This record gives sequence, structure tokens and C-alpha cells, in this order.
Amino acid sequence: MWTESDVYPGVPCLQSNTEPVNGTVYRMYHGTTERAAEQIKVSGFQPSQDGMLGRGVYLSRDLNKASRYPLDKPHERVVIRVKVNVGKVKKIDKQYHPLQKTWHDHGYDTAWCPPNCGMVPSDLEEDCVWDPKRITIIDVIPPSLQNALPAVPVEGKNYTMFYGTSKEDAEKIKAHGFCQSNGILGRGVYLSRDIEKAFNVPVHVPVHQRSVLRVKVNVGKVKKIDYKGHPLQKTWHHEYDTAWCPLVYGLVRRGLEQDCVWDPKRITVIDVIRRN
Repeated sequence: MWTESDVYPGVPCLQSNTEPVNGTVYRMYHGTTERAAEQIKVSGFQPSQDGMLGRGVYLSRDLNKASRYPLDKPHERVVIRVKVNVGKVKKIDKQYHPLQKTWHDHGYDTAWCPPNCGMVPSDLEEDCVWDPKRITIIDVIPPSLQNALPAVPVEGKNYTMFYGTSKEDAEKIKAHGFCQSNGILGRGVYLSRDIEKAFNVPVHVPVHQRSVLRVKVNVGKVKKIDYKGHPLQKTWHHEYDTAWCPLVYGLVRRGLEQDCVWDPKRITVIDVIRRN
């Protein structure tokens, strides 16, 4: 997970599940290679001629999403941090939306895909800006300046993780502790070190009723489960304390990091985080 403070003056960082307001300037991110970033700094952004939303410059307000691109060059990635005047915004929230690729022809400057709408394979927020002149580069963020997740959680270490739930259930967990549930990794407590993932679940709870528990976890002995049908996918707890799914597509639906902790006693609640 890549994170940053919200101290950059004058440019709000709107949470990715909040609809942008017409004519407002927001901070966004574009993942690319270091070489391409230098070219963009000199010549500006060049719109993609086509894509899921048609022509435009593809950005995201989700830093974690931007930090994964380009997908095929993991060791060359940087993120360009920008500010964007979104102009008139059209929400495109389903496949085959009637304006999916023609929104600009109808007077819109930016197309916005909210998270969890089925448009993006990762289920993360995406924006497409028609006119590159609406985009101003702030800086380039190299991975060395980010709080990148460790490649593999280290055995016996404590980590901060997050658990998305309803406000009501968050209070119950604070009072009585976690209980195991069943899932893709069998029984355990399902957590993530990716706060954006935690904020986007459970999907059946309205956004304004969601809370995220920030917890401390001693992971104990860890087993990496990185593909469906892994021989220990649901039996890891016979030898291990935590199962870990890395940032891969195909195992976890949104392609985001996931941890499953067998013993709830390994988890200590730090606090509850809510979005305004």
C-alpha cells in the first residue's frame, strides 16, 4: 500500500468513493515508468486514443491503484501526482453505459468510475480527463518515498492492518473482540494492510454507515497463498498462524492484499476510522 499525508496545500484529496463536484480541483495520480514521467513533465500528458472510457488521460484518486501501473514493469514504476480541474463530470457506473465512450460529446470534461461498480477489474476508482490542459503536475513520487507493503510479512512481527465493517459491528468488535468467519482462505479473521480495500467492504453496507477498525496484529508464522487451488488454501492453520494473499489478480476479487488470521487473540484494536 502506498500512502501519503494530506498536507499538500490547497489541493483536496477527495476520498475515492465520493463523487467529484463539478468545477472543483482535486489531487489525482497517474502510474507510469520513470522514463515516461520525464517525458510527461516536459511535454505534458498525451490522451490515450481509446480505453474503457474512450479517449482521454486516465488517472485515479486512489494512490494505491496508480502505484500498480504499468502492470508489466513493476521495477520501473513511479507515480505522477497532479491537480485536476474536473470541469463537468459524468459518472459512468456500469458496463455499456450509454455514454461510456461518448461522454465528451455530451458536454462533459471528466468521466468518473466509482469503486465497486463493475467497470474496473480491480474495483478501484478511475477518472478520465478529456483535455490534458486541465491537469497540472505537482511532482513525481518514487517508490522510495512511499510506505510500500513488505513483499512478504515477516514471521512474528507486528503489523497495522484494517478491517471494514458497519459502525454498529465495529462497536461490538471493540467490546467483545473478533470472531472467525469463513472465506476463500477458510476459517479466520479477514483483514488487509490496504486501508482502501477495508473502506470498500462490506459492499452491502451503505458507504455512510461503514467504519474501519485499525488493528495491530502479531502475524506469527505466515503462509503465502498466491493462487486458487493452493494445496494449503484452507488448511494452512494446521501449521501457520496467518495466511497472506499478495497483490495478485485471480485469488482475491479486487486484486488487493489480504490476510487471514486464525486466532483472534493475535489482533488488538487500535481505533476506529470513519470517513466524513
